[in-house]
Amino acid sequence: MSFRVLGTGSYVPSHIVTNDEFSSFLDTTDEWITEHVGVKERHVCTTETASDLAYEAALRALENAGTKPEELDMILCSTVSSDDIAPSVSCFVQGRLGAACPAMDINAACSAFVYMLDTAAGFFMRRRVKKMLVIGAERMSRLLDWGDRNTCIIFGDGAGAMVLEEGDNYLASKLTAKGNEEIIRIPNFIGSSPFYRGEQLKPYVLMQGQETYKFAINAMAADIKDVVELAGMEQSDITFVIPHQANIRIIQVAQKRLQIPPERYYTNIERYGNTSSASIPIALDELNRSGRLRRGDILALSAFGGGLTSAACILKW
Repeated sequence: MSFRVLGTGSYVPSHIVTNDEFSSFLDTTDEWITEHVGVKERHVCTTETASDLAYEAALRALENAGTKPEELDMILCSTVSSDDIAPSVSCFVQGRLGAACPAMDINAACSAFVYMLDTAAGFFMRRRVKKMLVIGAERMSRLLDWGDRNTCIIFGDGAGAMVLEEGDNYLASKLTAKGNEEIIRIPNFIGSSPFYRGEQLKPYVLMQGQETYKFAINAMAADIKDVVELAGMEQSDITFVIPHQANIRIIQVAQKRLQIPPERYYTNIERYGNTSSASIPIALDELNRSGRLRRGDILALSAFGGGLTSAACILKW
């Protein structure tokens, strides 16, 4: 016993920032960003919070699933950009939906949505839940140094959600972590204690681009190979690969190490940028609503990010 996906939803802010807008205050161009990252535009919050994004995506997923909030037995949310340390984004969504169930957030950086699916599977396997809402919600624009052309051009804001119910469609998973704060880090505010003498870093995304690039390619290729094998399948059985939308070149290079045809990889990074743990559920919702998914399709999800963490799983649609 694990779960099956009953419905999907997503939401992004209405404000769009194009590559050309960056060239007005950064030493960069549309051509450079497109070639090196694959992003043409991204959605950025102006008044919305991460909780607002999560709530709107949740509403759309519940509608798609034909599920009422009172039917939910648990709400999980993945995020690195919650509005407050407490309450959690998931608690905000629970209260606004009027649901009456446990709720908690999970942080594994960009890998967190797949980590969360594995967590959800555990609750289903122990028969603690019958229906669950899972959300990936990120306001990455809050965590960026908008004067750093190496990072601010990459990211965007958004949220994606899924409603899960009892089933047997979660077929295999792999989670990894390798503690390393040097390659990718987002420092927190250290507080105002007059006694603390530790290092104070600005609370913005810090990333070593080349090291991140190498880690992500290796993780994506190895993790997909492993979960396909764990599911007792061949790579030719995969209908779609839905990778974390971090960088189009990472996806393209990883493709060459696998035997899954390029046309089976779903990407939307050109329109959204890297929305961290929200990128996979946003892409999955788009694919679902496009009508391209059929019951029985086999999906490989793969993510990687700060920690360093990586995660992959096989879902039967």
